[in-house]
Formats: sequence, structure tokens, C-alpha cells
Amino acid sequence: MKCITLFFSFCLIAIFSIAQPNYDFLNLKRERLGRGVIAIRENPSTVAVSWRYLSSDPMNESFDIYRNDEKINKHPLKDATFFQDTYAGTESVLYTVKAREGKTESSYQLPANAPLGYLNIPLNRPEDGTTPSGQNYFYAPNDASIGDVDGDGEYEIILKWDPSNAHDNSHDGYTGEVYVDCYKLSGKLLWRINLGRNIRAGAHYTQFMVFDFDGDGKAEVVMKTADGTVDGRGKVIGDAQADYRNEQGRILTGPEYLTVFNGLTGEAMQTIDYVPERGDLMGWGDSRGNRSDRFLACVAYLDGIHPSVVMCRGYYTRTVLAAFDWDGKELKQRWVFDSNNPGCEDYAGQGNHNLRVGDVDGDGCDEIIYGSCAIDHNGKGLYTTKMGHGDAIHLTHFDPSRKGLQVWDCHENKRDGSTYRDAATGEVLFQIKDNTDVGRCMAADIDPTQPGVEMWSVASGGIRNVKGEVVKDRVRGLSCNMAVWWDGDLLRELLDRNMVSKYNWEKGVCERIAIFEGTLSNNGTKANPCLQGDIVGDWREEVLMRTADNTALRLYVSTIPTDYRFHAFLEDPIYRISIATQNVAYNQPTQPGFYFGPELQGTVFRGCKIPKK
Repeated sequence: MKCITLFFSFCLIAIFSIAQPNYDFLNLKRERLGRGVIAIRENPSTVAVSWRYLSSDPMNESFDIYRNDEKINKHPLKDATFFQDTYAGTESVLYTVKAREGKTESSYQLPANAPLGYLNIPLNRPEDGTTPSGQNYFYAPNDASIGDVDGDGEYEIILKWDPSNAHDNSHDGYTGEVYVDCYKLSGKLLWRINLGRNIRAGAHYTQFMVFDFDGDGKAEVVMKTADGTVDGRGKVIGDAQADYRNEQGRILTGPEYLTVFNGLTGEAMQTIDYVPERGDLMGWGDSRGNRSDRFLACVAYLDGIHPSVVMCRGYYTRTVLAAFDWDGKELKQRWVFDSNNPGCEDYAGQGNHNLRVGDVDGDGCDEIIYGSCAIDHNGKGLYTTKMGHGDAIHLTHFDPSRKGLQVWDCHENKRDGSTYRDAATGEVLFQIKDNTDVGRCMAADIDPTQPGVEMWSVASGGIRNVKGEVVKDRVRGLSCNMAVWWDGDLLRELLDRNMVSKYNWEKGVCERIAIFEGTLSNNGTKANPCLQGDIVGDWREEVLMRTADNTALRLYVSTIPTDYRFHAFLEDPIYRISIATQNVAYNQPTQPGFYFGPELQGTVFRGCKIPKK
């Protein structure tokens, strides 16, 4: 396999730094999105109704809103896909959105006595358990993803349940079994998969990819399985009696599988041997699985048309990625990248606890940003910066004045600190070196006085602009965890634990604008929700949280009016894949493959007229 280590040249930079994502949208296999109508009680006398504006809609499309059979808007709605209805009734009510030009209509049934600010999704919590060592454990909702499993154009939720004794790979100990459920937004449980005793619980073991891989209009679920996994129909994969756990609770022997599950039924449709395979443990750097059992995964349009699933193993030392295509009947291996192959040695040890995907070189096919390196769509190395492992990474169009995508990455090696680089070439555009493990970094357009997207890390010396200049050196309450488009303007807000905050660029502080009371975040100091992204309603994002008693999910939807309308972020492949990969190891926020922020005001953006405010 041919691989290249990054050596910059004028020609290479000149050719690739201008590369823009170049997807063939006419042929790209994407989901068939519905209108995504949602109605949320803002207060006892007001209901907020929100819906999607799609790229298939005419530019001049306008809408009417009906409460039951009564039209409630006085004039056609054409400036935003958001409407506030003054309505104090407590009974169930049907809201219908009708498109005037396209002649389509979609509805949402607001439940009686609906809560304020969120949709409640009751859960079927797994029973508590006891490990072979006598430790009791209970279950809590953890990472989630979305997929249209029944083909109706709206999303279901795929939820991973983690036991309270889940472990990091660096720690010994038995864990409870991992469950993966599929729920309708109503709370109806469609299926449950039990991954079994031979899949350890923890952030680095189970990365589940939810996507419509075969283009039939219904999403599948792909993830690593083992002997004893029970599918959504109750069928056991492999040997139901096998138990490969050692005295430390680790699973270092036994077969490993990759399974494609039917998204509607949870039935295992095909199971194959897992690639990348475990092989010799010491070949990964240790004998206890702390190196060999570090898994990542992603979805990528490797041929520019069809989504592939990519399963990854290793990033501290040896690094292997294996790409597969699902045609509805068979998983076919597309390629395998292995840093052990001749010429690829410099790609070892470059991966993060997360990854990003997008067409960074403008060839219409996705590349995989694997931490400090990039893997081309054909399974060959694109470049490596050799700056090593990190805990967070961001890919988007940061700088409107510069063509192409950029990467903001932080590094653990106590040398390279944080870097802002060209996504296509790896050219470092600026760097903030530091002699500590820089464990967090964030990117979001939070300051309208600065060009492009701002970025910062725990060791960046404050907020930086795209030129690397310090915008503000100290900001009270500045989070490095997650971000969300929430309040309806073109700036992004910050999401940390169960709170949304907004950067006040005039005062230089972050101010809290929303608290999701009665909920908890996940994964310790990572403090992430179950999921964050554009799930329902208008272009803004929702936040999916677990309740403090672990019996329900709450889908929080912004009820703040907005003056803007855009095509759903979900129609952008880079953004959609960033939702699919959000559950991978250390969760990262969504990011689109284009610049989005206040500099769009007064322009026509992707067929949408953006007013100047």
C-alpha cells in the first residue's frame, strides 16, 4: 500500500488548499427527509411549532399552519419555519404544516398536558445486575444516534445503555452487558439488542453506526458483536455459552464479529469476522488490551455515491481501518489500511479518541481525518503531520476568505499543543505549542466581530480567530465540551452538562441562556448529552438528555423565535456523518462542510436568501 508522509511543497499546497467539498448531489445516496414537524409547549399559553425547509422546496415556498382543522396563521409563512401559537388548551391537539407551492402536508400530535420545552420519551430500562465478582450495577442511557428505520422520513432514536460499572480500557474489572435499543419518539420500543458478556462496556468498545447503507430508505445498524450477542428478534449470534472474560474482566481472546442489523426489527442480517482483527496483542503495544481494544468507526462516501461503514482499531500505536459496503444482502470489504504496511509507518500513533469525515480534497469522495493524519477515499494515506494522538478534533470551513476545509486539533504529546491546519494537505496554518497534555479544544463561531469560526483549547491562551490572533485571553464560563445552534441567530452557543450558554463578546463572558432541569449529562467530565444535532423542526439543533432517574429521554427543542430559514443541516453529508459519528469514544459536536455564521447575512446561501440583521 502506498502511503505518504507530509512534506510540504509549493505545488502541493497550491493544488489542494483551494479544494472544496465537491459532492455529486444529484446521485449521492441520502435519506429522504420528511417535514420534521414538532410542536413544543413554550409556556402554559403558547405552543412553538417548527418544521424543516428542504432543498427540494421551491425558494419561494411558504407555509400554512393548522391547529386541528383551523388555520391559525394570518399570512403565508415564508421568512422562517417557526410559528408561535397562542393556545392554552391542555388536551391533545393536532398541528399540520401545509406547503403552499409543493402541496405537501405533515402533522404532529401534541400530547395532552405536554411538558414545557421538551418532548418526553419514556424508556424501558434494563434490569440491574451482578458481576461474577459480586459487584452490583444498574443501567443509565448513554450515547444515542438517529436513523429513519421505517422509511417514513422521520427519525427514530438508537440508544446505548451502559452499566454503572463500565470501564476505560486502562482499568481492570468486570462490566455489565451493553444493550442497544431503538425507540420511536413516542417512546415505543421497537427492539433491543443485548451485546452479551463478551463485549466489554466502556466508551472505547462499542461504536454503533446508524445509516441507510443500502439506499432502501431505511437505516441499518452496524457494530461489533461477539459470541452470545442476542439480536432484536431474540436470536443468539455464535456460541451462547461462551465466556471469554478473564479474571480482570477483560476480553482478550475469542472470536470477534461485525454484524449488520435491520434497523426496523433489530434482526441480525449478516455477521462476518471482525476486521481489523485482534491478532497478537503485543503487536498493538501491550498485553492487556489497552492498545488493541481502542475502537473507532465512521460512515463515509468513499466512492462519492454510496455510504460505506469504516471500522477502526488502534491509534496509540498500530492503526488499522477497514471499509465495508452493504448492498442489502452482503457486507463486502472495500479496503484495509494498516500502518504496519511498508511505507505507512508514520501513520502509527496518530489517531484521536474521535475522528472526522468529509471530502477535503475536492474529488467528490470522503476522506477520514484520523487525528493527526488523513486517510484518502481509496484506503491510502493522504498525509500525516506526525503530531500524534489527541482527545478532540473539529472539521469545517472555518475561514470564509479561504477555500476548502480546515481542522482544529489538540495533542497529548506535551509538545505540539493545538494546531489549525489545512484539511487537504495538513499544512499547519497556526500552532499554539504547549508542554502539557492538551485534552480539550472547541471550535464555534461565537463572536460576530471576528472573521470566520473562533477556536480555543484548554491551553490556547484564550479565544483565537482564524489568523491565530487572541480575541479574548480570559473568558469566564467558556466551555470546551459541546456546541449547539440554539437561540435563532447565526452565532453558535455552547453546551456543557445540562446548560446552554452564549458568549457575550462585548463583556467577554459566557452567559447561561438555558438549563435542562431534571436531566444529567454523560461520560464524566466529557459532560455530553446523549445526542446533539438537527433532529426535528427548523434548521436549529436539539439536545437529547437523560432524566436524572434514568427512566426517560428528553428531547429539548428551542422555542426562541428565529428570523432565518435554511435547508436542514441534515442534507449536508459532512454534517449528517458528524451526527452518525458523535457516539464514537469521546463525543464531538456536529459541524457542517461549509461556513455557517453571521457573515452569511445579506447573501443567498445554498438557495436561501439570508436577511441582514
